[in-house]
Amino acid sequence: MSFDTAFMLSTLPAFLKAVGVTLQVGLLAIFTSLLVAVANAAILVFRTPYLWRLVKGYVELARNTPLLIQLFFVYFALPSLGVKISGFGAAIITMTFMGGAYLTEVLRAGVEAVPRAQLESGRSIGLSEGQLLRHVILPQASILSLPALFATFVFLLKETTVVSAVAVPEILYTTKNYIALYYKTYEMLAVLTLLCVLIFLPLSLLLRYLERRLQHGQYGV
Repeated sequence: MSFDTAFMLSTLPAFLKAVGVTLQVGLLAIFTSLLVAVANAAILVFRTPYLWRLVKGYVELARNTPLLIQLFFVYFALPSLGVKISGFGAAIITMTFMGGAYLTEVLRAGVEAVPRAQLESGRSIGLSEGQLLRHVILPQASILSLPALFATFVFLLKETTVVSAVAVPEILYTTKNYIALYYKTYEMLAVLTLLCVLIFLPLSLLLRYLERRLQHGQYGV
């Protein structure tokens, strides 16, 4: 068996475009998931009446249902209720729903590792709950949670391949299209594997480097 390298090279423009979509979905989902997680962590830390129970229920639901099922519900079930969402929109909503739950747990664990004495000291000098969260809790919890945070970021980026199921033209969707059109299965799988290595390995190494720098208090490069 020989690889059709000329054909593989001819698909590179389409795959480069797909890489852009993959990164766009993944990075946007990470950003929105972080926003959800910070809000949820604040509710859990201060035990906001009633809301903290809703957050706990949301985390359990999101973490214990497969991403693909969540994606199908948003993309196929909601239109029957009159809510029409594009494939890209469904991908972001679903990945935020799942990612927010995982990151909520990561931040919660980091927050619980912050000494309670620091919170009491902050209250004793008149800091509000918001100021405590912004100036005392989150900075320390973020540093303590870095390994788990960065691992979850990489996990979310990898999970972008699932959104090919709703026709979002990322790298897996592009691979399947070329296989269906030209029957170049091995060539396309080789391209897909190479792209995954080139995308995820450097990102993983970069995040590990940032983790070490930040945890040692070396914020300069």
